[in-house]
Amino acid sequence: MGNKEKFFEHLEQGYAMKGDYITVGAGMLDGETLTNAFVKVPLKTMNRHGLIAGATGTGKTKTLQVLAENLSDKGIPVLLMDLKGDLSGIAQPSPGHAKIDERQEKIGLPFEAKGFPVEILSLSEQGGVRLRATVSEFGPVLLSRILDLSVTQEGIVAVIFKYCDDNKLPLLDLKDFKKVLQYATGEGKDEFQKAYGRISTSSTGTILRKVIELEQQGADLFFGEKSFDVDDLTRIDENGRGYVNIIRLTDINDRPKLFSTFMLSLLAEIYATFPEQGDSDRPELVLFIDEAHLIFDNASKALLDQIESIVKLIRSKGIGLYFVTQNPTDVPDEVLAQLGLKIQHALRAFTAKDRKAIKLTAQNYPITEFYDTAEVLTSLGTGEALVSALDEKGRPTPLAATMMRAPMSRMDILSDSEIKDVLDNSKLIKKYNEEIDRESAYEILTEKIERAEKEAEKEKEEKSTGRKSSGRTSTRMNPVVKVLTSATFIRGVLGVLKKVIR
Repeated sequence: MGNKEKFFEHLEQGYAMKGDYITVGAGMLDGETLTNAFVKVPLKTMNRHGLIAGATGTGKTKTLQVLAENLSDKGIPVLLMDLKGDLSGIAQPSPGHAKIDERQEKIGLPFEAKGFPVEILSLSEQGGVRLRATVSEFGPVLLSRILDLSVTQEGIVAVIFKYCDDNKLPLLDLKDFKKVLQYATGEGKDEFQKAYGRISTSSTGTILRKVIELEQQGADLFFGEKSFDVDDLTRIDENGRGYVNIIRLTDINDRPKLFSTFMLSLLAEIYATFPEQGDSDRPELVLFIDEAHLIFDNASKALLDQIESIVKLIRSKGIGLYFVTQNPTDVPDEVLAQLGLKIQHALRAFTAKDRKAIKLTAQNYPITEFYDTAEVLTSLGTGEALVSALDEKGRPTPLAATMMRAPMSRMDILSDSEIKDVLDNSKLIKKYNEEIDRESAYEILTEKIERAEKEAEKEKEEKSTGRKSSGRTSTRMNPVVKVLTSATFIRGVLGVLKKVIR
């Protein structure tokens, strides 16, 4: 048996599936694509998370697109983080091309052009369904992690939330949180100290500065009402296809704090909301996080611990997380160890550091007799990748250099008019894009402070009036009385009387 026949049989046995799966391409050996040597990813293990990595221009985004549209076709909803703005084309069918036909023929898959049901979401003022969450939904622990607070400062945040719960003060946006924080060491100092102990003004000042820093990255647009219900991410269209939810993030590349805040909030909300799935045959929802290094680069140790914890636990809820980044080293080892599917596009070795990184990356893949993995990593072409998945029993599938299939949808962005059509047909726009600013902690405390100030002013006036009315009585005698009671006047009157008597 020749080496190619042996390799073909190796892949055929290693990728034999009993349940449903997605075909991502065909295996390659010595630069040649082996037609019908299909490389597959079973739906059963797609909640075991994954990584799509590779240098710029090697085809990561198209691989993400292929996975997203095939999941949608299987009735599985998808959430995509679109930081470059080039994923909206999923809504329209591919116009086709001779090179696409050639690629699909080599793989052994017929090409079918399709568009998919798309919902466009937004964290900022860009067009799309607005994503929001209230401060209360974050809770003291998550908010403290986002703000990177000390233990003492975390305690103060916990007290703030407790005070709001005890006094029925809704914490909806950052304006509410700042108001309560200022009240705790200002007008409400005595009230707080009596119920919860003394609160340091220096600590509240530090917390306030960190909240303002978060606001400057646009978080004031994210915190508030109406809160987004994560169940709306799991919608299926009338044809049984899962919605591809695309979050437009092209304007927050320079605001990593906002991005990590949103991501952690979303994952925490999904984990808290979705029921336990156990060992199900397919995921409930799959999330693709493009430019994943934005989450990890500026994350504190506490925040990384929180992300690692969620990645470990969220699998049981039927949720798959897929990180898309240039180099696997962008993802912390603790998170990388949890990823079942690895699709590695080409890496470039320009420096000694690059060559060292490639050797480390090669060690993350199963050993194979058919490749020198480190060498293959630098010789892959555009649209080619090393693939290793988990089979239905959770075992690594054979490592395969793979000719990746082409997307069925358009590999380009939608025009402004096409985006408008998507937004006009959205059922979620009307539900979430109305701004609500109901009475909350800010308004209630402001009214309470104003009322206290008026009462204090009134009391001050009453005391002032009381002092005037109870002052010392004047001892100055009336001039008429003074004359009538004078000795001279009395002697004169007596003299007159004496004369009358005589």
